[in-house]
Amino acid sequence: MAEPRSFADIAARFRRGSDYEILVRPLHASTVAIVAPHGGGIERATSAVARAIAGEDFNLYLFEGRLTADNHARLHLTSHRFDEPEALALVARCDRIVTIHGYNAQPVEPDPGVIVGGLDDALKAELAGALREAGIEAVTDGLRFQALDPHNICNRGRRRIGVQLELSGRLRGGPLQPSLVAAVRGVLGR
Repeated sequence: MAEPRSFADIAARFRRGSDYEILVRPLHASTVAIVAPHGGGIERATSAVARAIAGEDFNLYLFEGRLTADNHARLHLTSHRFDEPEALALVARCDRIVTIHGYNAQPVEPDPGVIVGGLDDALKAELAGALREAGIEAVTDGLRFQALDPHNICNRGRRRIGVQLELSGRLRGGPLQPSLVAAVRGVLGR
C-alpha cells in the first residue's frame, strides 16, 4: 500500500470511528494548539503527551490510528501533507502551534531526546532551553525532522510559524515524560 499523500487518501480507504479517530477540543479562550497528528497506534504515546501538555488550558487535536496492525505504514500522513480539515480549522485560529511526534533513533545517529523543529525560532529556543533546564537533551538543528516546510501542520497557524517536537522512544512514557510536559506547559503558559 502506498503512503497516503493527503487526508482524502486516508478517508477514501479507512473509516473514522473504527480505523482511525479524530479528537478536536477547541478552547475559545486559548490561542495555543497542541496537535498530535500521528497519535494512537501511529507513533506510540504521542496522544498521551499531547493531552498532558494541553491539559485544560490549550486547544487539543489528535489524529489516532486504531487499526489492529501497521498503523504507521497505513495511516501516517507526512506532516507537510497533513491536511485533515478539522486540524486545519483549529490551527488557523491559533497563534502558537506545537505538534507532538515520535521518532526512533537510527543505530548510527545520536538520540538527543527531543528534536525541536519548526519555523517559530523564538518559541523553539524557549522550549529547547526549558527542556534542557529540566534535564532533557534537546537539539534545534542538524538532525532529521526540522519541520521547515511552510505546509507542515505546525507552521499553518495564524502566524504561519510553529514548533514540532520529535520525542525519542525513551521519552514517551518514560520517567522524564512528566518533566517534559511541565517544561513545555511552563513556556506556553507565559
